[in-house]
Amino acid sequence: MGDVGVRRVSVDRLVEQSSGRGLVAIPLALIVVITVVDIRSPTDVHLGPLLVIAPALTASFAGPRLTAAVGALAVAAQVFIAMLHGGLMTTNHIAQIIALCVLSSLVVFVCHVQERRARELSRARSVAETAQRVLLRPPPRRIGPLRVAWLYLAAEDETQIGGDLFAIARAADASTRVIIGDVRGKGLASIGEASVVLGAFREGAHRYATLRELTAALEVSVCRDLEDVADTKEDPGEHFITALVIDIPDDGSQAELVNCGHPPPLLLHNHQVTALQARHPMPPLGMCALPAASHRPDSFTFETGDILLLYTDGVIEARSPAGAFYPLAERVASFPTSSPDTLLHHIHDDLLAHVGDRPADDAALLIIERTASHHLHFTRTVDGHHRLHRRPSQPTEH
Repeated sequence: MGDVGVRRVSVDRLVEQSSGRGLVAIPLALIVVITVVDIRSPTDVHLGPLLVIAPALTASFAGPRLTAAVGALAVAAQVFIAMLHGGLMTTNHIAQIIALCVLSSLVVFVCHVQERRARELSRARSVAETAQRVLLRPPPRRIGPLRVAWLYLAAEDETQIGGDLFAIARAADASTRVIIGDVRGKGLASIGEASVVLGAFREGAHRYATLRELTAALEVSVCRDLEDVADTKEDPGEHFITALVIDIPDDGSQAELVNCGHPPPLLLHNHQVTALQARHPMPPLGMCALPAASHRPDSFTFETGDILLLYTDGVIEARSPAGAFYPLAERVASFPTSSPDTLLHHIHDDLLAHVGDRPADDAALLIIERTASHHLHFTRTVDGHHRLHRRPSQPTEH
């Protein structure tokens, strides 16, 4: 991903340089046209001040060096006009030349400031992308018997990450643990709170045998560490994280979830979309309202070929220009679901078309499909050796 980012930046710079070299013909042509028209105009008509348009126009697509060069050509053209119209030392021409020098210098200075801010913004975006890779650690496209696709839309243009979070980890008992959550707030200020949840999940997913123990450990960790990382100065209100934690065993068709104040996931089974409402809902992480041991998982059926759609409230609360919320379940039911990637592509395009620009809040989508799992077994060959085979398991009847 880093190489892709480097190549992308290089291509952007190449395109910018190529377009800049082509567009520079416009201010140069303006200098020539204004100079010729001014020379052929009567002596009481002064068009020289219009030459400042050339460096001002150059600053819109080029850097300070090229802008300064065009400004110098504009000043030279003004000097040439003055020599042909009454002499270089007339008061009017001297005032025009000085004014053109000052204005061109200001344009170059503004261009320099803009370029420096653009470099700072580029570095900030690079840091945000690095933070996203380190913090979110995009899940693999295939983990155990599951196929995965994901999407993250940050609300702030300058960032690639915000208050939404998700992660997938393999447990020691041949199962996959999944978490998706939403920190109250958005943007860079919520990254610290997201890091607490993700760190606790990645550590606990391998350590705890049951989903009850895992979510209890998440609650303890968040209640202990949230105040240390929360931005209470800028946001003195209550801080918490909604979260949905799921355990999907490799074998069988039963999975478990604990919903801590998060929007319910959608289950796609035989072209039917069902919202998995929690029978034992829990408050968001960090509220510390109930004992951690009170977390009770809910079981649900997740068969081979089924698709599980996890999302944050930035998706369902995305508004159209008319103020309508995005009807995720209704739209998903109308999309083809041949693969997680296909479904994700349709949701992404449809969501952006619905809001007309980009969501006002951070939005995350995580799509998981169960495929036929594989079991290892040995068979004895004629010569007495053992050979290893992979055999797809059959879906459990229920």
